Amino acid sequence: MKMKDFTRQARKALPLKYCGAVIVAAGTASRMGGIDKVMAPLNGEPMLIRTVRAFQESDVIREIVVVTREDLLLQVHRLCQAFPKVQAVVAGGADRPASVRAGLNALSNKVRLVAVQDGARPFVSREVIDRTVRAANTYGAAAPGVPVKDTIKVVTGGIVAATPDRSKLSAIQTPQVFDLDLLKGALEKARKDGTPITDDCSAVENLGMSVKIVAGDERNIKITTPMDLKIAELLLEEEK
Repeated sequence: MKMKDFTRQARKALPLKYCGAVIVAAGTASRMGGIDKVMAPLNGEPMLIRTVRAFQESDVIREIVVVTREDLLLQVHRLCQAFPKVQAVVAGGADRPASVRAGLNALSNKVRLVAVQDGARPFVSREVIDRTVRAANTYGAAAPGVPVKDTIKVVTGGIVAATPDRSKLSAIQTPQVFDLDLLKGALEKARKDGTPITDDCSAVENLGMSVKIVAGDERNIKITTPMDLKIAELLLEEEK
């Protein structure tokens, strides 16, 4: 057997580490035109609950922490009582990295891997969760991605500065899954350095670590604007 094949098989044989999930739903929904997206109804239930259910039903997720706004703590706590894996509902911080850190701190000491999920991605599938967690179990960091369809331009001062090769671009989704200590260290370093990060992967990348990209799902959209809600309604009709 070639060494490359042996290494691949050895990676597949790694026992699955205890994985917790942090579902981040503490944003202000500033682009939703006054709609509270966390509680926006989808098929008769709040969007956040649909997201939590996907992780409750996942075989690779052992516990869940939900991070939400201070004013929604009681309401979200009541809603999450239906999900046995939810161990805590905690208040978020001043920005997303602070909210993620609050969620990480609420996980039990059993957790070795953590999946960080946008609460506003209610169509995440168990398949995407499963393959991302298993990739992180092997590589230490993983995220789902889908190929970019549009041509992307780098723009400076209203002028095109560069056109990246579209074949090398992916739109990254969540859950993004990491070794717990790796993510904690990456977020803390970014905080101390004042480094702006756009997602949890970028914090890990700033440490010089690689992130494994697995196949995402075009249905795994993030609800950010009222138009996204209309698309979500169409996806629900398709499910029916």
